[in-house]
Amino acid sequence: MLVSGEAADAASPNGGRNSKQISLRDQISHTSSPITLKFMDVSYRVKLHENNAKSRTIMNAFAGRPTPSTDVENPAAVQERTILNGITGMAEPGHVLAILGPSGSGKSTLLNALAGRLHHGHGLTGTVLFNNRKITKQVLKKTGFVAQDDVLYPHLTVRETLVFCSLLRLPNSLPKTDKIAVAESIISEVGLSKCEHTIIGNSFIRGISGGERKRVSIAHEMLVDPSLLILDEPTSGLDATAAYRLVATLGGLAAKGKTVVTSVHQPSSRVFQMFDDLLVLSEGRCIYFGKGSEAMAYFESVGFSPSFPMNPADFMLDLANGVCHLDGSTERERPNVRQTLVSSYNNVLAPKVKSACMDAQNTVARERTIVGNRTTKRYKCMSCLSTWLNQFTILLQRNLKERKHETFNSLRVFQVIAASLLAGFMWWHSDYQDIQDRLGLLFFISIFWGVFPSFNAVFAFPQERAIFMKEKASGMYSLSSYFMARITSDLPMELILPTLFLSITYWMTGLKPELSSFVLTLIVVLGYVLVSQGLGLLLGALIMDAKQASTVVTVTMLAFVLTGGYYVHKVPSFMSWIKYVSTTFYSYRLLINVQYGEGESISSLLGCSTRKHDRATCKFINEDISGQIHPAMSACILLIMFVGYRLLAYIALRRI
Repeated sequence: MLVSGEAADAASPNGGRNSKQISLRDQISHTSSPITLKFMDVSYRVKLHENNAKSRTIMNAFAGRPTPSTDVENPAAVQERTILNGITGMAEPGHVLAILGPSGSGKSTLLNALAGRLHHGHGLTGTVLFNNRKITKQVLKKTGFVAQDDVLYPHLTVRETLVFCSLLRLPNSLPKTDKIAVAESIISEVGLSKCEHTIIGNSFIRGISGGERKRVSIAHEMLVDPSLLILDEPTSGLDATAAYRLVATLGGLAAKGKTVVTSVHQPSSRVFQMFDDLLVLSEGRCIYFGKGSEAMAYFESVGFSPSFPMNPADFMLDLANGVCHLDGSTERERPNVRQTLVSSYNNVLAPKVKSACMDAQNTVARERTIVGNRTTKRYKCMSCLSTWLNQFTILLQRNLKERKHETFNSLRVFQVIAASLLAGFMWWHSDYQDIQDRLGLLFFISIFWGVFPSFNAVFAFPQERAIFMKEKASGMYSLSSYFMARITSDLPMELILPTLFLSITYWMTGLKPELSSFVLTLIVVLGYVLVSQGLGLLLGALIMDAKQASTVVTVTMLAFVLTGGYYVHKVPSFMSWIKYVSTTFYSYRLLINVQYGEGESISSLLGCSTRKHDRATCKFINEDISGQIHPAMSACILLIMFVGYRLLAYIALRRI
């Protein structure tokens, strides 16, 4: 259970709580030192398929643009596209470096390269140094990366989101109450106090605003007090005021000695003035790097100036797009604007930038390295059992809070109750000796509780992939603790609705009126639900695409149902193997056994041995039910499936 903020504070008449939170932040960050980030001649190329080259040739023809001769002679000859081309620059502690450029100019790619998310040998060349050292795992732990899309659990409140993150990311040496106090101090620092008890929400659930969501994402990274903070278009989708407040927050962080690097798409003039340093990209090439306050003067010196007063950011974006203002009323695309700007940069600014990087190298080389012994030991202890159990407990608690909203969604509950009532009225107090109708009811239960949980479970890992990848990259937990917490939290959630279903249907339909029979039927159904859920988890982990996985699980369950033993008595020999891997096949026989025992008992009940019943029905009983597989064997096979599906799902997740 989460501890309240008041419980974490010392009772002090003059703000003892704040002083304690400050000391806690100091305790977390005492091993940190400022980071000077340098990137020299960074280039990134991606390979194109032959079809892409052909498509580009066709699009050029429609647009009236000339097609390169290599494309005409051999469309497969163009196999690479340059995203970044020789970008050089530097970000220093206490400064906000803004990367400006139009869509497709390479801003996000550059940030991913600086954050260590792109690797050499996969199209990336050049050098990225942190205090003149190559990136290490320990350096990544002190680097915060805020992606353009906010990846958060929608049903958790702001406070719950940050408290859980704090419990997972902060050192185990800190008590739980202290970790919560750190989360509360971050909430206050980034201006989230007014909405801390509001859920995050998403496009379907109303929650906090877009600006507040972005602040939560930033607070996520600020919990570990990073020395370097990288943000990908944090102001995207925000109004001018919200964007200004957010950038002001980043400026405040930089003032505390942080190194802040952020990309921006179209900042207002107020926001632009807050940038200390500026890098402008145009089609993957740099056309300006230097002080933000000196950018306009530089462009004027190389022959580009606005013909009327305008936002400097808008003017630079026009230049990056190859557009310049020739007079006060028109915009024209002047030939070779980009080439002129790139050439001017290479001749005027590039030598100065490279010289500054070299000068900074001598200064930074004398600084203390980021990684201290205590930090190294802390991350080595991630494999300890106590750490694993701590991660498992916190993740289990978070999953239970998040999953209860999804599991007990009103539509899902209505679906289950409606199905139970429909079955109850269709088989209302059915006759015990009306075997075929009873078998139809048991098979319906097998179908419903095979398809329903497997189809819901198939979305679990694809939907959480972005969150998992982000948190795993931050070192918050191990894959095994995440996986075990995920499947453990599902158990109580997935078993409540089938219990409700059977409690209604069993007694309405007049199945065997004995408590022991009801309990056995419930055990079979619940076990079958867990096996079907495991199948869905496996397919979701294997495919990792929600739409494709849902299609595959539908086809798989269709095959299981058709070979389950009710619709088709004699399955063709080349397809007969399917029924032996069908979860429906085994659960259906267990349900029959609970109600009627062995097949011979049913034959005796129908009078097959004395010719009291028609031969077709007796043949159905003998061929489809009698003596095919022992109930204990069915139970053992379902148990193997329960474990096997989840083990294979874990192995599939390890690929990521």
